[in-house]
Amino acid sequence: MDVQIRWDFWYTTVMFKLFRWRPKWKPRAGRLLGGSPRKNSPKLHRRLNKKRILRGLLYAAGGFLLLIILLFAWYAKDLPTPEKLASHRATESTKIFDRNGKALYETGAQRRSVIIADQMPQNIRQATVAIEDKEFYKHHGIDFRGIARAAVTDIVGGRVAQGGSTITQQFVKNALLSPKRTFDRKIKEVILSLELEQTRSKEDILTLYLNEIPYGSNVYGVQEAAQMYYGKDAKDLTLSESATLASIPQRPTYFSPYGSHTDDLFFRKNKVLDNMAAQNYITQEQADAAKKEAPNKEQPQFTARKDNISAPHFVIFVKEKLAELYGDRMVDEGGLQVTTTLDSDMQKLAEDAIIEGTKKLDRYGASNAALVSIDPKTGQIMAMVGSKDYFDTAHDGNVNVTIANRQPGSAFKPVAYATAFKKQYNPAFTLFDLKTDFGGGYTPSDYDGRTRGPVSARYALANSLNIPAVKILSLAGIGNTIQTAKDLGITTLTDPNRYGLALVLGGGEVKPLELCGAYGAFANGGNFATTTPFLKILDSKGKTLYEFKEGGNVKAALDPQIAYEITDILSDNNVRRDIFGNSLVVPGHKVAVKTGTTQEFHDAWTAGATPNLATVIWVGNNDNSKMKNGADGSVVAAPIFRTYMSKALARYPETDFTRPSGIQEISVEKFSNKLPTQYSQTTVKDIFANWQVPTQKDDVNQVVQVNRVNGQLATSSTPADLIEQRVYRNLHSERPDLASWEGPVRAWAAANGYVGFPPKDQDTSYNDNKGPQISITSPGNGTSFAPSDTINISASASAAYGMREVRFAAGSLSATDSDAPYSAAFSASSLGDGSHEISVTAVDQNGATATAKITISINASAHTQSGITVSGITGNSAVVQFQTSVATTAQVKYGTNAANLNQSATDSFNTSSHSVSLSGLSAVTKYYFQVITSTGASTVTSAVYSFSTT
Repeated sequence: MDVQIRWDFWYTTVMFKLFRWRPKWKPRAGRLLGGSPRKNSPKLHRRLNKKRILRGLLYAAGGFLLLIILLFAWYAKDLPTPEKLASHRATESTKIFDRNGKALYETGAQRRSVIIADQMPQNIRQATVAIEDKEFYKHHGIDFRGIARAAVTDIVGGRVAQGGSTITQQFVKNALLSPKRTFDRKIKEVILSLELEQTRSKEDILTLYLNEIPYGSNVYGVQEAAQMYYGKDAKDLTLSESATLASIPQRPTYFSPYGSHTDDLFFRKNKVLDNMAAQNYITQEQADAAKKEAPNKEQPQFTARKDNISAPHFVIFVKEKLAELYGDRMVDEGGLQVTTTLDSDMQKLAEDAIIEGTKKLDRYGASNAALVSIDPKTGQIMAMVGSKDYFDTAHDGNVNVTIANRQPGSAFKPVAYATAFKKQYNPAFTLFDLKTDFGGGYTPSDYDGRTRGPVSARYALANSLNIPAVKILSLAGIGNTIQTAKDLGITTLTDPNRYGLALVLGGGEVKPLELCGAYGAFANGGNFATTTPFLKILDSKGKTLYEFKEGGNVKAALDPQIAYEITDILSDNNVRRDIFGNSLVVPGHKVAVKTGTTQEFHDAWTAGATPNLATVIWVGNNDNSKMKNGADGSVVAAPIFRTYMSKALARYPETDFTRPSGIQEISVEKFSNKLPTQYSQTTVKDIFANWQVPTQKDDVNQVVQVNRVNGQLATSSTPADLIEQRVYRNLHSERPDLASWEGPVRAWAAANGYVGFPPKDQDTSYNDNKGPQISITSPGNGTSFAPSDTINISASASAAYGMREVRFAAGSLSATDSDAPYSAAFSASSLGDGSHEISVTAVDQNGATATAKITISINASAHTQSGITVSGITGNSAVVQFQTSVATTAQVKYGTNAANLNQSATDSFNTSSHSVSLSGLSAVTKYYFQVITSTGASTVTSAVYSFSTT
């Protein structure tokens, strides 16, 4: 078909199909009658306007169609003809290298075995039509609706990406045109497809298509694919196998049976079968039966791959990324030269660590492990081991776990703590590790089933305590935490309503590669570098399609102070030793590291980073079956982490985490998280970001004066000796407004002896003079004693709450009397010459006191009394007799109340021998008396004595 023939073909086809309709002109009344249009009716006027509009539209349509003809002719002049299908253009292999130029993989020449239509099984034909082009037998090579839909999407997106191709178009694209995605190629594809449909039957086109299309890697055509994946000829394919092969061509790299997306492949296989049933190629019963047959998720049953490939999981990952950028065909045939970020030496260390580590996993019921390692500063992938054996397809070894969705367990906790640290929360903040109902019966437990009461955020994160972590997520907010995760490069947490507070314990799935990037951001001062496997990509002519630019993929994801707080906690082995001992220590290196274990031990993790290297280890089973109890991250994943990191970090100079200038180290009161006061009993010292530094003082430890007897607030009427200063530790939970949080904390405080709320009631117990009363009955104030005298002291006391005792004191002398009448005797010689104060204190049953005081003197020249007796006692009289050392006057005071001697009798003679008569007494009555003698220079008062009348 030369140019002239092609022009004639297109001119005839387009003119016939597009211009076979002719407008049928009808004469207008105004013109036939010879009248002027302006003078005719409005109806005629409207008809004439419609005629002009219709004429304009016809001219526009004709111009547009002419443009289409010229456009098709222009593009058609240099196109190959459909007859040249057998002579395909030469293809060039894509080469993939590590960062140092070492070859990792080459796509190789096309593998294709052409078979004739009779050898093409009906199942594969029908399956392909059902999923790729259900209108194949109805259209003429082009799906105009699909093209229109694709065009809109492409224009909106600004690039050629959307499909809409028929089977005919796909064949033309693969067989005759360049793999580059351009609008020019799309136009040429349409032209050739229409031509092919005019020259070949549908069955011929379908046979050509099935012999031509790629099925992954360098495999082309259904016969070669059947041999590659099943080890059999295409004619022997089962319905299930045919549906699986038909699922691959849409995205051969992504849906490769040797890739990481076999779950998606089998999902698409089932869709193919359902489409076949819906389009009446098979029955629904046949479809359902084929879904259960191999290959499927439970029975992959593909033949082992035999490619010569290094770092296979990484290479397949690179090919998938290339396919996303340039298309599958460009990757397999376009001659790309790809320099990756992989370091082959570090890859060998990673593979050796996985092999060594997995030898010990059988005892824990684990069969697989994966490792990914990146440079935190650049995001460049340095090593990637997706499974322990890529070629073990029977156990999904081809699945690259480092890019699969897995629950991270506690390895996600640092993201929640980092979010909380954006607020006032800080490493010293107290979290109560107590059994708590978070709603709906959700009451998580710590790993060991214990609770530890109040712990710092540092301790809780370092030791991976679950209850405090759930609290910190609640305080930080689930939405905020997911946003932090997104900022750190985690893309999989797209449904906040599904996770709830279990998110912090690994309730949402993440990719190990993305988690590695997040830990890298912690170690890189909060700067997140998008992970990349590429350093440079060249096309077949040496033109640079991509080149890594330092810093071009880095953004600020966290405040540097928060990032430092996280790494400081995760590298603090002194704190985490309570739970982990030394299991997370990488000898000779400071590494911020965290483990993770999911419920029932389905996944075990260890993730960690230094400023030079971030690494994530996953251990488990590819089919997600549980491991044995006790297979936690510190036991099964940490040994692999230590083995790899200790050797990999030896390649780098030891570098500590950079401490931002805003970080301050201060002490705060433990429970209030505020500045300590003189009454603060427990303080915690830790690091704080500048916005976390408290300015307020401790308000948990409150100082109050109370009546120590009843605990009520002391008032002015409260006896001073009953007032004591008490410090109340008014503990509250992290959320005092939530009873489910507050209750356990208040119960813990009470059980551990923490005095709770200060009293509100004021003390009224000593209002209205209810305090003790005291008076000294003898000696009198100012009494003088000789050194040889005995000082007899008597007191009268009472109390509303009952007397406990009376205390006597003179100088260093003291005595106590608990029974009325209250008295004490001191030797004057023990006091010495001079003036002395005697105090008498009444103490009631509560300990309240009242004190009375007098002053006496000791004088060597003072006289003495002796021989005090009572004689001549009758029913109404008695005689008191006594002697003094010098001549004195004498007085005797007496009465029936020792505290109130209200009667007196005197001896006016100045003599040393005295006899004083007491009269007017009552019969059978006890009387008390006291002798007072005086020389004028000194006065001596005796103790109180008693007698009874007859």
